[in-house]
Amino acid sequence: MNKAESTFQTVLSEFAASFSSAVWGLPLVILLFSAGILFSFWLLFPQIKMFKHSIMIIFGKQVATSDVGELSHFQALCTALSATIGLGNIAGVAVAIVAGGPGAVFWMWAAGFLGMTTKLVSISLSLTYRNHDKATGVIHGGPMYTIKNGLPKPFRPLAYLFAIFTLLGALGIGNMFQSNQMASIVKNVTSLPEYASGIIFAILASLVLIGGIKRIGKVASALVPSMVVIYLLGSLGIILVNINQIPDLIVQIFTDAFTGTAAIGGFAGVGFKEVVIQGVRRAVFSNEAGLGSSAMAHAAAKSTPIQEGIVGMLEPFLDTIVVCSLSAFVILTTGVWSNTGGLAGSELTAHAFNLVYGNFGTYIVMISVILFAFSTIISWSYYGEQGVAFLFGDKLITPYRYLFSAFVFIGAIIKLQTVLDISDALIGLMAIPNILANILLMPKLYPQFKKYKADLKAGRI
Repeated sequence: MNKAESTFQTVLSEFAASFSSAVWGLPLVILLFSAGILFSFWLLFPQIKMFKHSIMIIFGKQVATSDVGELSHFQALCTALSATIGLGNIAGVAVAIVAGGPGAVFWMWAAGFLGMTTKLVSISLSLTYRNHDKATGVIHGGPMYTIKNGLPKPFRPLAYLFAIFTLLGALGIGNMFQSNQMASIVKNVTSLPEYASGIIFAILASLVLIGGIKRIGKVASALVPSMVVIYLLGSLGIILVNINQIPDLIVQIFTDAFTGTAAIGGFAGVGFKEVVIQGVRRAVFSNEAGLGSSAMAHAAAKSTPIQEGIVGMLEPFLDTIVVCSLSAFVILTTGVWSNTGGLAGSELTAHAFNLVYGNFGTYIVMISVILFAFSTIISWSYYGEQGVAFLFGDKLITPYRYLFSAFVFIGAIIKLQTVLDISDALIGLMAIPNILANILLMPKLYPQFKKYKADLKAGRI
């Protein structure tokens, strides 16, 4: 590599890192947080009042069905959860706490709570404006269709931008980053070369993706419960060992959320702004509330718009309030957050597990990373498909599936930090057209929501 090429790569790398940091900065945090507050007050906090109802729907009670759709409520939820419950729950939480301290956990919870209503709105609108091909039974939906079918023509460029962001982001963060982390931790634990892992993951992914959304839904509905249970049990064991620390930690989480974090050991103190940014950024990166991604999976459900939105509320709760909290308490109770030893992300979480379980802890994290990352890959492939279908039509979906599988292998063997930074930023940019469409179409959605509540109260659902 000559000097000119080296300089260009350095400049490009610095630009990509700055681009990602700028997108996920304070303005986006304010946008997402404000949207969650707006929708929560507008709909009178359905994440509280309708939480029990959302659980009942999943268990087949108080269900309003639709003749249109390819997935059940449970399959749609699991498909969306398989995309959201990923490495952000293991690595992202560690990053948030190391960068923002314990107070970041409070803002993760706040973002998860408010994000429940944002999900309801995005998903309900996605079903309202989805496309249904009656000849084939295929469903296409998501913010790009919401914008195209729901907003005036001058807004249509936003639909194409959203589709482009989705397509490119799916190949990067939704694919290569996941396979890279899977291959890395497998090599660290088992010494299996990255290329071997890449081949295995690519073949497994292609077997799932070729079957389309119905197969993705079936695989996700099997993967999600099992991977959550494995990580839940492993995390609870650590939390129980350190249960005496929990009361003081909870006080510290709430205190540091508004005051910043004092230096502890090797940990540099941070201010209030950084605490908020880290908490909200990592929560949204994990649960995707406001990005509009999971609305594409729920659009394929055999459901009515408002009911599917209510089901979607469970995602930020399960992803952030439950799974991210497990990681947070593991990292905080073991003390690894204040003395990282140079470790970061999933390696830091694995170290926390090792302190309690010994070498067995590494295997718990490895299995969790593989399951979380693989489930994210298969769900984000479907999101990418929706971008392809919107931009180029259904004829390119099959070639895209094979291309996506090839990128699983590429991600496992090549370090592509620049590409990952750019795709990270593109996923963040998805929030802008989605939130704008949600706000503009809320006056049309609100009467549906009121009617649904009335029907529910009258026993018609």
